[in-house]
Amino acid sequence: TNNFALDGPGSRVYLAAVNRLFQLSGGELALEAEAAVGPVLDSPLCHAPQLPQASCEHPKVLTNNYNKILQPDPEQGVLVVCGSIYQGLCQLRSMANISAVAVRFPPGGSDPVTVFPSMLNVAANHPNASTVGLVLRRGGGGARLLVAATYTGFGSPFFPRNTSLEDHRFENTPEIAIRALNARGDLAKLFTFDINPSDDNIFKIKQAAKARHKLSFVRAFLQRGAAPPARRPYAYLALNSEANAGDKESPSHSLLARICLGEPAEATLNGSGETKKLTESYIQLGLRCGGAADAFTRLVSVFPARELLFGVFERAGAGGGGGGRPQSALCVFRFAEIEETIRAARNSCFVSPAAGMVTVLDSVVQGTGPACEKRNIQLQPEQLDCGAAHLQHPLAIVNPVTATPIFTYSGLTAVAVASVNNYTVVFLGTASGGLLKINLDSTMKVISRRSISVAYGEPVHPIMQFDPSDSTYLYLMTSHQMTRVKVAACNQYSTCRECLAAADAYCGWCTMETRCSLQRECTNFTGANFWASASEGVQQCPSMTILEPEINIDKENPALIIQINGTIPNLNGTNISCDYGNNIHTVARVAGDYVNQFIYCSLLPREKYPTLVHSNHLYHVVVETALRVNGKNIIRASFTIYDCKRTGNIYPKRACTSCLSTRWKCHWCPSTYVCVSNHSQCDDALQMKKIDCPRIVPASLDPMPTGVSRDITISLANATFSKETALECHFGTERTFEARWVNSSAVECLHVLLHTSEKSHLFPVNLQLKDRPDRFIDSPETMTVEVYNCATGSADCSQCLGREDLGHRCLWSEGSSSCRLHSEPPQLSDLCPPPEIRKIEPLRGPLEGGTLLTIRGRNLGRRFSDVLGAVRIGSVQCTPLPHRYIVSEAIVCQTGEAQEAFSDVVTVNVSREGRSKERYSYVLPVVQSIAPLNGPKAGGTRVTIRGSRLDVGSELRVLVNTSKQCTDLRWDCTITCTMPSAELTTAVRVCVQFENRSCASYNITFKYEKNPVISDINPKKSQISGGRIITLEGRGFELVQNVSMVVRGIGREQTNCKVHTDILITCPSPAASNITAGSKPAPVDFYLNGRLYADDRPALDEEMYPEEALHISKFSLEYYADPQFFTAKKEKWIKHHPGEPLTLVIHKEPDSLGLESNEYQVKIGLISCEIQIVSDKVIHCSVNESLSTSERQLPVTIQVGKFNYTIAMLHLGGGETAIIVSIVICSILLVLSVVALFVFCTKSRRAERYWQKTLLQMEEMESQIREEIRKGFAELQTDMTDLTKELNRSQGIPFLEYKHFVTRTFFPKCSSLYEECYVLPSQQLSSQVGSQAQETHPLLVGEWKIPENCRPNMEEGISLFSTLLNNKHFLIVFVHALEQQKDFAVRDRCNLASLLTIALHGKLEYYTSIMKDLLVDLIDASASKNPKLMLRRTESVVEKMLTNWMSICMYSYLRETVGEPFFLLICAIKQQINKGSIDAITGKARYTLNEEWLLRENIEAKPRNLNVSFQGCGMDSLSVRAMDTDTLSQVKEKILEAFCKNVPYSQWPRVEDVDLEWFATSTDSYILRDLDDTSVVEDGRKKLNTLAHYKIPEGASLAMSLSDKKDTTLSRGKVLPTDESVEHKKSHRQSHRKKVLPEIYLTRLLSTKGTLQKFLDDLFKAILSIRDDKPPVAVKYFFDFLEEQAEKRGITDPDTMHIWKTNSLPLRFWVNILKNPQFVFDIDKTDHIDACLSVIAQAFIDACSLSDLQLGKDSPTNKLLYAKEIPEYRKIVQRYYKQIHDMPPLSEQEMNAHLAEESRKYRNEFNTNVAMAEIYKYAKRYRSQIVAALDANPTTKRTQLQHKFDQQGWGPADSPPTERLEPHAGPNTG
Repeated sequence: TNNFALDGPGSRVYLAAVNRLFQLSGGELALEAEAAVGPVLDSPLCHAPQLPQASCEHPKVLTNNYNKILQPDPEQGVLVVCGSIYQGLCQLRSMANISAVAVRFPPGGSDPVTVFPSMLNVAANHPNASTVGLVLRRGGGGARLLVAATYTGFGSPFFPRNTSLEDHRFENTPEIAIRALNARGDLAKLFTFDINPSDDNIFKIKQAAKARHKLSFVRAFLQRGAAPPARRPYAYLALNSEANAGDKESPSHSLLARICLGEPAEATLNGSGETKKLTESYIQLGLRCGGAADAFTRLVSVFPARELLFGVFERAGAGGGGGGRPQSALCVFRFAEIEETIRAARNSCFVSPAAGMVTVLDSVVQGTGPACEKRNIQLQPEQLDCGAAHLQHPLAIVNPVTATPIFTYSGLTAVAVASVNNYTVVFLGTASGGLLKINLDSTMKVISRRSISVAYGEPVHPIMQFDPSDSTYLYLMTSHQMTRVKVAACNQYSTCRECLAAADAYCGWCTMETRCSLQRECTNFTGANFWASASEGVQQCPSMTILEPEINIDKENPALIIQINGTIPNLNGTNISCDYGNNIHTVARVAGDYVNQFIYCSLLPREKYPTLVHSNHLYHVVVETALRVNGKNIIRASFTIYDCKRTGNIYPKRACTSCLSTRWKCHWCPSTYVCVSNHSQCDDALQMKKIDCPRIVPASLDPMPTGVSRDITISLANATFSKETALECHFGTERTFEARWVNSSAVECLHVLLHTSEKSHLFPVNLQLKDRPDRFIDSPETMTVEVYNCATGSADCSQCLGREDLGHRCLWSEGSSSCRLHSEPPQLSDLCPPPEIRKIEPLRGPLEGGTLLTIRGRNLGRRFSDVLGAVRIGSVQCTPLPHRYIVSEAIVCQTGEAQEAFSDVVTVNVSREGRSKERYSYVLPVVQSIAPLNGPKAGGTRVTIRGSRLDVGSELRVLVNTSKQCTDLRWDCTITCTMPSAELTTAVRVCVQFENRSCASYNITFKYEKNPVISDINPKKSQISGGRIITLEGRGFELVQNVSMVVRGIGREQTNCKVHTDILITCPSPAASNITAGSKPAPVDFYLNGRLYADDRPALDEEMYPEEALHISKFSLEYYADPQFFTAKKEKWIKHHPGEPLTLVIHKEPDSLGLESNEYQVKIGLISCEIQIVSDKVIHCSVNESLSTSERQLPVTIQVGKFNYTIAMLHLGGGETAIIVSIVICSILLVLSVVALFVFCTKSRRAERYWQKTLLQMEEMESQIREEIRKGFAELQTDMTDLTKELNRSQGIPFLEYKHFVTRTFFPKCSSLYEECYVLPSQQLSSQVGSQAQETHPLLVGEWKIPENCRPNMEEGISLFSTLLNNKHFLIVFVHALEQQKDFAVRDRCNLASLLTIALHGKLEYYTSIMKDLLVDLIDASASKNPKLMLRRTESVVEKMLTNWMSICMYSYLRETVGEPFFLLICAIKQQINKGSIDAITGKARYTLNEEWLLRENIEAKPRNLNVSFQGCGMDSLSVRAMDTDTLSQVKEKILEAFCKNVPYSQWPRVEDVDLEWFATSTDSYILRDLDDTSVVEDGRKKLNTLAHYKIPEGASLAMSLSDKKDTTLSRGKVLPTDESVEHKKSHRQSHRKKVLPEIYLTRLLSTKGTLQKFLDDLFKAILSIRDDKPPVAVKYFFDFLEEQAEKRGITDPDTMHIWKTNSLPLRFWVNILKNPQFVFDIDKTDHIDACLSVIAQAFIDACSLSDLQLGKDSPTNKLLYAKEIPEYRKIVQRYYKQIHDMPPLSEQEMNAHLAEESRKYRNEFNTNVAMAEIYKYAKRYRSQIVAALDANPTTKRTQLQHKFDQQGWGPADSPPTERLEPHAGPNTG
């Protein structure tokens, strides 16, 4: 895309792409209009073709049109659109509809203006050269266009290399210009840039300096001055200059240029006074972003925001080589500083020169001079800002304005800025299609940033715009899409803290709705404290504090006092309450002032308290309460209800400590030994802390043997008890022991006897008050005593004696193999038996050692020190690991290194030696191979490593490239693992490492290849149940071992896919959950070898935030509801008799899945039903095998993917047995009845089968017809599109001239008095084709053939008679008199009417008045009988006159509006007929609209494309499409039609005048004829030769030439040799052809009708519509006349009016034209086309009729064919009549003016003398009767007209006869 623009209110978006313009609706971006503006033939060295005087000899090529300027001017309603073609030509298009050009320029037409190249060369003419534009308004209403364009002429890199040095650009296209844009004014001034005759308003760099100043423009924008008194309007241009640093002029690369637009006093942005030249005020200064050394020098995008200018800059030349994106930065400049710099610069140039501050641009053609000079003048403020004509100009400031980057990033491309809630929000587009949003505070410091992905990989266009109608949306554009992005997604934050901490300027907390929202989306956001913005900080979040948050459960009538904090509006007057959940609310009231609001709230009732629970050693419950305002909880807080008494009871053994450890106020009462909540509940409650509690001091006690009595002493702290206090010792058992006070701080437990059956058991030691069994002295740290049992847990000597380390006095008895208590103090222990090794594992390990060897057995040492250094394998030491040692039972040691492979037993030497039975082997593992050898660099390949002795050791690692590990290891004889990912495609070493030692092998490598690429998936839709086969296309799939598919968000489970080939994978779609039909497509992920598939995208920037690095799926899948199926009658049971064939018809609801036939599977039980037909609505399947009868019912199921649905149950009938039983039981009568019934059933079943079969045939046929129509229509559309293009390119439609139209319409049949019919004049086609035939119709202007001697008499008679005919009264009586004569036939009446029309053609007003008077008489006559029959036929003179009058008046409309659709319809009919076989003898065809012309047999015809050359009709050679069944004459006709389609038919050669020659090889050629020696003889008759007969192949070369009539011998080519086999071959086509009802082919009528329908609709629409620019004046006039006549006679029946109108226009004129196209066009109307047009004419007649069509099966097909469309057409007819009725009425003057214009248009076309002579002849024949009639009429008698008529010189009897001209009798449409 190139550009986009918005109209003022943002209701429309205009989008300009390459060669296309689009108009979209604002918001939805729905397409409203589009226009194609390219490609065109063009050359950058040629002037625009709009310059008529400029020719060009350079070759032109098809050139794309890149948009350069897209600027709306809402005041004029035009859109300025300039492109790169035609030297940068501009168009003014309509803003309401961009497909329309609002002002055509250059205008052309009758009033051309002089156009100069400079008015046409506006924009740059190269796709890569920059152009910016800006519409400037002027106070006086005139608009101007500021354009800045990169120079592309000679010397620039854009100029094409060629020998010519012509350069239209330097002369005509300045770098900067202000052009006139007054679209409604003088077009001769449009796009000119002269402000007065001598001055051009331009800025043009001199030719010599062009190379030094390569300017590329970034943006043009308007900005008012910052200085308060004079807020002048300025136009700014942001640009980059490629100037060299050493130049005299500005070395800075990024420039800002300023031009003044006029006086600030004026209201608009431009003055209406005398305009300044733009160079006078032009001044430029550099913009530098960053320090001088590391500046970002190239400007990419700018955005003016009030007093600030934001710019995105990049480092020039950066990022080019490495392929990465250039580093870029955002800088901010202040307009006030820019303006101050400009004033200072002008001051330094003219008032107080300061060296090096400013220079005059001497490279500009319109500049004044080389240097600044001091003037003794005081500059006015306006001159300081805008310069003046007498001051040097244009100026350039030397030192740039500098800014520090506030944000850097790689690849920024666009910037847009908004000021929101004390923040500045900057939107930055990136080169990768992302949008960054940066929030800046007032010091321009970045506070937060967010990222949105818009279009992956497509750079964002430099210009972004906020939606004028809703500034919370931003319009932006990427390479291929236009997007409207919401500026913030506030709803992603669920809490106020999240919302405000995000520091998003747009988002804030809407307190009363408890949601994060945009400010305008919050109700009452204008009120105070309803909405908190991020700038106020998190502390402004609404909250509440409960002032007493801990409540004792015993407190009476408690209440909550709540303090309100943060952003909350005044709650006075609102409905507030406290909400405790579970639908419990209590009343609340507001107190305090607005600044400090307090809420008083009743606590929930005591019975509603929640259950207290003990947690964290406390008995309490935390209750959450919310403040409910107007039915919504807006803030919440928690308080605690606590219970001291129960808290003290939780842990009886530390009750005092627990009581005094609570957060709330609890007291310990020593006397009662309970915890209380206040002093009043206890007499001696002490102010104690928890360290003051009486407690046991824990001490370590020696282990006690089980069952041995002992005294235990316990020390106490803080013991405040008297010696009399009785205590008991408690050891956690039922038994207690007596306690004796030793002193005030010690107690002794006497005769403690404890038992255990375990090896050892710890008993807790506690003291309890004897009189209070549940009260204990606190024991905060539990004191314990260990009791041990020697007999338990010591299975061998080492374990038994090893217990002495634990303080257990045990002794091993070898005799009883048991361990027992040693009663005496321990002596030196006896020796234990030698170690017994039962098992070692593993049995093998590598030579390098390091294997962890596990040894299990008995007596393996008493303690670890025993086994240290005691384990060996042969002579190799094995070092035990202390943490893995289990006394006596297991040793784990690490093997040492062996020098060579060997095998030996393991020995353990613990005072005595033990040896293993198994041997441990040191071996050398060898790695031999890895498979597969390669895999994708994304990793995940599962490899298998093979070798010998790999199942050794205790630990294995596989390292890839020495650093990364191969994961998911499995190993025994082979090793399998999963390869890690790699950065590069390269071969890497794979190292197998045993026991973390060196690599076992160095010779195996694995090759990392490029990742597989998935290019597309199809289909992109699935049913909710899943299981649809999705095909993945791409490459590199041979590297893939396993694939799975996941649908994110809604997919239930991942599905496993199958790899078929290197480029094909298939996956079943996962089933979907929580899906709503029509929801947007869900992203799809694929896992290749367990790795998430992603495009090989460039690495994300290091400064990317995590949310920016989210994975974006490339593919998506749309889920739709499962398809719905049912049987024909929706029944649930289907009866079927076994042994009979079964055909099922399953109906389905239409769906959007687009399923193919192979995706359906129908089963009856377990037997598949073979699918035969699948359409949108029906599935047919049949079962050929017999269904098993063991089960009586079989389910009919249909499966689509994983969707399985049982439609019905098939019931297998077996009623024969019952019938036999009935036969035995019942009487003979019943037997007969049953037999009859049986016969009836059988027939019914047969009928049902036949019906199903027929239904199948019908479905098949319907789908064939549908397919045929679709194909036919597509082919015909293509052909007709080509035809339409041909018409536009060639002479157009072959209309007949008006005079020929008139003579053919008035006199359709040639008069029998003529020797020969007249023919049309024809131009000489070529030297060979035809001879010029002369027009012979006597009524057309030419010589009047009468003998010289009779001429004077005749001319005089005609003259006198003409005078009489111009008398209205005479003419009316004359007509009536003739009509009363019985021998004056209908033919004569029509003849007279047409002659009168020709005679009076020059006076159509007079003719019309005569016709109206005669019509009034006719209406009077018919009104008295049956008014509905009036004008039904053409039986009177006036009816034929009316026909002729309509023909004259409707000719223009016919030619301009109806001609094209009518001609296209005829061509379409002809094309369609030619699509299939045509019988050469009868003319019947496969495709037709008329049943009588239908070829009722199925002849398979194949198309042949022939390459034909023919030197005629202006073309040399063409490819012509014929059918292989065409005879040679038919082929010639098609060839002539192809070659001569742009030539009128009257100039075509005839078929018999041309020969066709086939060049079979380079040497052999054959003349092709309908009949020759090779013709096949069948039943004694010769068959006509066809292309198939001659075996002419596809693409054969043929030549057609005019035959030489003299030379009848076959001299040029030879006839094909006779094929003997062909000669005697009998056609067996008839015998083999299927016997089909001929009526079956009637469906082809439907096929043809469907194909032609669009063309017919277009024609009827053209006939029955009213053009605004060309209303049907005559029709309106005549219909009003009819309505007036009806009103006069009191005829109010609307049907009568409808019939009159129908009889006078559609049936009288249009039907005649529809049936006779040869009246309008110079074409060949064949009998077949005539028959088709009759059907169409009948449809038109039915559409105009009011009577309902009574149609049945016997109705003719020509009426049935369009029966469905007739009601719609009727509505169109009635609407047309109503539109005519609603038109404003016409006055007689307007109508007469119209008729006079028609007469003038065609004057002198006809020979009126001949017409007069013919009428004269009738007058002579009925002279006496006319005289009598004149005599009888009082008016004519009074004016003596009978005498004038009687005195006519009737001439001698032998006066030359004039031939009679006969019209036809009109459309007898009764």
